[in-house]
Amino acid sequence: MARSTARKRALNTLYEADEKGQEILSLLAERLLRPGAQTPLPDYAIDLVRGVAEHLHTIDNALDDHSTGWKINRMAVVDRNILRIAAWEIVFNPDVPDRVAIDEALSLAKTLSDSDAPAFIHGLLSAVSTDKEQILIADSKRAESEQTDSEQTDSDSAEGVESESNHTLAQGRETEKETDIDSLPFPTLAPDVAADSATSAPLPKASAESSDDDTPCNA
Repeated sequence: MARSTARKRALNTLYEADEKGQEILSLLAERLLRPGAQTPLPDYAIDLVRGVAEHLHTIDNALDDHSTGWKINRMAVVDRNILRIAAWEIVFNPDVPDRVAIDEALSLAKTLSDSDAPAFIHGLLSAVSTDKEQILIADSKRAESEQTDSEQTDSDSAEGVESESNHTLAQGRETEKETDIDSLPFPTLAPDVAADSATSAPLPKASAESSDDDTPCNA
């Protein structure tokens, strides 16, 4: 299937997700499971949708930074998703020449948007193309930051589990010491205590699970 058709199908999916306020990959999963058209999504359309979803933060920031008119949240839904597709191709897909990505975006805009959109889209994508190396650097830094945050979260979570485990273990040891009184021979106790102990029920063993402390929360 021609890539022009794949771009249009990708645009359909991105537009729908944007209009519904639905996560892009969530809608894509639905479309792959239950295609809304007679033919399944082409492979390249899937690549486009996944690529935009993966780099959405970087793409939107780049479009905002290079737009001299409307910010992306104020653009028409169809326009911003045409821009997202083309920006992904320009910055993240070296197999597609920048000129082709821009021309394909203009073709979609001429068909689906108003008469002012093509000129605006052309200027914005040209600026993205000129600055794509810096956009890639920004994306790399963002990915590294997210990785660091994820590792810190995992570390905090592991420390919380270990702390909870150690707390429970300490409680268990305390319980063993407290319940040892049941096994003491009566001669080691005072006569009145021995007499009471002989006629009373054994002390209940403290549960290792009981505690007034809050369970540490995972980060």
